[in-house]
Amino acid sequence: MGEKKAQPDLASLRQRAGVLIEALPYLRRFRGHTVVIKYGGAAMVDANLRTEVLKDVVLLEHVGLHPVVVHGGGPDITEMMQQLGKQPEFVDGQRVSDAETVEIAQMVLTGKTNPDLVAAIHQQGGRAVGLSGKDGGMVRARKLAGKGLGFVGEVVEVDPSLVRGLISQGLIPILAPIAAGSDGETLNINADRFAGRIAGHLQASKLVLLTDVRGVLRDRSQPDTLVSELTVAQAREMIDAGQIEAGMIPKVEACLDALAAGVERCHIIDGRLPHALLMELFTDVGIGTMVFGT
Repeated sequence: MGEKKAQPDLASLRQRAGVLIEALPYLRRFRGHTVVIKYGGAAMVDANLRTEVLKDVVLLEHVGLHPVVVHGGGPDITEMMQQLGKQPEFVDGQRVSDAETVEIAQMVLTGKTNPDLVAAIHQQGGRAVGLSGKDGGMVRARKLAGKGLGFVGEVVEVDPSLVRGLISQGLIPILAPIAAGSDGETLNINADRFAGRIAGHLQASKLVLLTDVRGVLRDRSQPDTLVSELTVAQAREMIDAGQIEAGMIPKVEACLDALAAGVERCHIIDGRLPHALLMELFTDVGIGTMVFGT
């Protein structure tokens, strides 16, 4: 006699069906909308998390959203700098970049990180194209004044036509935060701020920043002080009060830039959680900090 077929776990199946039903109104609402995702931190370093994040990105495209990925690469840049005998230095969460450092950053971001992500997207069944802000004159930048950061830039102007063209062809743009200045010099741009400006010029519905903490915390030493919802006014108050500091500053400022340019909602979430992206976008509660205007 043959083996008996295992009986289905109906409770588990009902739970899975419930997840899909909960996601349905969000899928319907955001179908055809652009979502800009800043990808960095542990979600890039840990191989298993990396696979899960990129699966989520491909899923977003397959169900009708238009994901655009802006990636960091800080750990890889730091590792390469140390191999070359240079020690990284940061001011307000941004890397100080002399001429040699910015060339290292460009080499790592556009020569290793970006093509690796494109290949990984293809492996998960998606189609991606890797670009930097230099490609097609997409981003024009200038040196960030007054902070002694060297060849660190800020975005002056974005031409979104190249990215929109890729989206129209069903491709997932993967963007490295490198751009050229007015004299053609290479400028390294904070990936969070880069993503915020890209989201604004694409008129994205959402900007999602993956980070290594739960979101914005009222007290950095207490993980249970997560701020689930944050208005623009509250965000500015927390920055002024020093409650938002260090690497969280450019993330919140990226949200403020994006909201000012017309993005509907911004989300700062813990990329260390598998499928954090889907949980934030397609569930009733969400898991991180949502920043919105008023």
